Amino acid sequence: MQIYDSHSTAARLPFDKLIPALARMFREGCIVPRRHNHALGTTASGAHNSLLIMPAWREAGHLGIKHVTIFPDNGKRGLPGLHSTYTLFDAANGVPLALIDGDQITTRRTAAASALAASYLARRDAHTLLVVGAGNVAALLAPAYAAVRDITRVLVWNRNPAKAEALVQELKLQGFDAHAEPELESGVRQADIVSCATLSQEPLVRRAWLRPGTHLDLIGSFQPSMREADDAAFADTAVFIDTEEALDKAGDLLSPIAAGVFGRDRVLATLEALCRDQHPGRRNDEEITVYKAVGTALEDLAAATLVYETQRAGAA
Repeated sequence: MQIYDSHSTAARLPFDKLIPALARMFREGCIVPRRHNHALGTTASGAHNSLLIMPAWREAGHLGIKHVTIFPDNGKRGLPGLHSTYTLFDAANGVPLALIDGDQITTRRTAAASALAASYLARRDAHTLLVVGAGNVAALLAPAYAAVRDITRVLVWNRNPAKAEALVQELKLQGFDAHAEPELESGVRQADIVSCATLSQEPLVRRAWLRPGTHLDLIGSFQPSMREADDAAFADTAVFIDTEEALDKAGDLLSPIAAGVFGRDRVLATLEALCRDQHPGRRNDEEITVYKAVGTALEDLAAATLVYETQRAGAA
C-alpha cells in the first residue's frame, strides 16, 4: 500500500489538473452514500465538535473513505479546525491501495470545486477576489480561482487581522497583488468574487453589500449551526449548490428556508448539472450568483484517484 504524506499529496494535486479531474467525475458520476455525521460534544464556547465519515466508489474503479474530525475551537490552540485521512481501495476486490493525507485532499478539492463552480457562475471579466477567512482552505482560493479567471487583485479579511496579513504576505510571494482588508463590508463592495471559507457560527456577508454581477461563494459552513451569509443573500439571487445534501445540512440554506425568504425549488442547479451542461450557469453580467457547498465524497474520490494515478504514471 502506498502512503502519501502532506507534501507528496499536494504535489500531485495542482489546480490545472485537479479542477478538470473534478469536472470529469461530476460528469461521469460515482456512488456517494450520505455522509455519516457524529456529534462529539459541545465546547465551552458553544462550538460543536464532530466526526464525518465520507465513502464513495466507482464499481469499475476505486473505492475511498475519508474520516474527518472538526473541532472549531482549535484555532484558539494554534491548530487547524479540521483533520482528516483518506484510504483508497481497489473497488473490484477491496484491496487497500493507498493511505493519503486527508487534509490536503480536503483543502485542495474544496478550493478546486469552488473554482470549478465559479467557471460557470462568475463573470468572465471578474478580476478582484475577496477571500473571507485565513485558514488552510482560504489560503488556496486565490491560486484555484486564478486557474479559471484572470485574478489580478486579492483582498483578504479575517476576524484576526494578523492572520489576514500573514496570508497576504504568503499570496504576495506567489505573485498575487494581495492586500489585507480591515472592513468586511468595504471588501465585499469592491469584489467581483467573494469566497467565504470559515467555520463561522453567524452570518458574515450581507446581501446589501453585494454589487450587481457579484459571485458569492459559501464553502466553509457545512452544518446547520454554521452561517456565512444573511438570509437576504438568498432572497433575490441566482442560487446554486454543490449537491442536494446542502439543502439538508447547510445553515446558510436552512435559515432562509425557515424564514420563508427562500425555497428548495429556487435552487437553479447543482454542480453536477452545471458540469453536464444541463444549466448554463450565469445568465447575464448583472445577476448576483450564490454558490453554497457542503462538500461531497465524489470530490474526495476524484482527488485521491488523481494522486494515486499520478504516482502510477510516474512509475511507468
